[in-house]
Amino acid sequence: MSAFRQEGGAPSAGSTLAVSVIIPHLDDLDNLDRCLALLGQQTFRSFEVIVVDNGSRAGIDAVRAIAGTRARVVQAIRKGAGPARNAGVESSRGAILAFVDSDCRPVPEWIAEGVVSLASHDVVGGSVRVDVDDRGNMSPTEAFEVVFAFRNDMYIRRKGFTVTASMFVRRDVFNMVGPFRVGVSEDMDWCHRARRLGYRLSYAPNAVVGHPARRTWAELKRKSDRLTSESFELYREMPLGWLRWMGRTWLIPLSLAPHLVRVMTTARLSALGDRLRAAQVLIRIRLARFVEANRLALRRPNA
Repeated sequence: MSAFRQEGGAPSAGSTLAVSVIIPHLDDLDNLDRCLALLGQQTFRSFEVIVVDNGSRAGIDAVRAIAGTRARVVQAIRKGAGPARNAGVESSRGAILAFVDSDCRPVPEWIAEGVVSLASHDVVGGSVRVDVDDRGNMSPTEAFEVVFAFRNDMYIRRKGFTVTASMFVRRDVFNMVGPFRVGVSEDMDWCHRARRLGYRLSYAPNAVVGHPARRTWAELKRKSDRLTSESFELYREMPLGWLRWMGRTWLIPLSLAPHLVRVMTTARLSALGDRLRAAQVLIRIRLARFVEANRLALRRPNA
């Protein structure tokens, strides 16, 4: 287990640990319990775990009961995963910050591999594996997620950011870049700010966490609408942001052709039926994203 198992209170003055694992949490007790159990199996030893509750309906005492001696629980009053992660950083004492989500499933080597990769880089993103409990009975949304969700290697290589579901950064770097912002794609925004300051971002393929695939269309649509809105807020801050957003928006339908090819040729799906169902969801979600992106732009073209 980790070297820090006190559930409450502030870190003692002058105390240090190698790593602080920070988990934002909201109404996800079962997955949080599983995540904490897997963190207890880490091969790396010198770390603390901080769970930051963001106002769960069950109440803070229920979160503390799940955490037990495995983690310290703090509260973030301001809503949002970004503010929750910021509150975790403020309460932590590790030289390295490791961010993971409450529904993630870290492999035993997750922390160790992330720490090793930080020896030669300033910010590291790990691999996020999409998990399906019954691959023989995948829903259409699950089949889509298996192909397209959490492509963190591509995000790092092509888009210059890592998701915070598996992210490692030295505390001194985090302090220089500053906290996560609210109302934008906070992981993308934070990483872009870090890179503008000259910090190096890399991919750690062996720092793996699993993440359950979304099973229903409603879950996928909520995620898509949220990400589209957060991305729009980032574009609004750019020079010629509205025009750039509209250009990006009208490329969405054109992305269907190569991505349909990916669905039909990927090794991640084996059954033809799963490929066809994933293709149907791909078309549906891209059209929904196209409509939502235009709605945001036309509603606030000069905002």
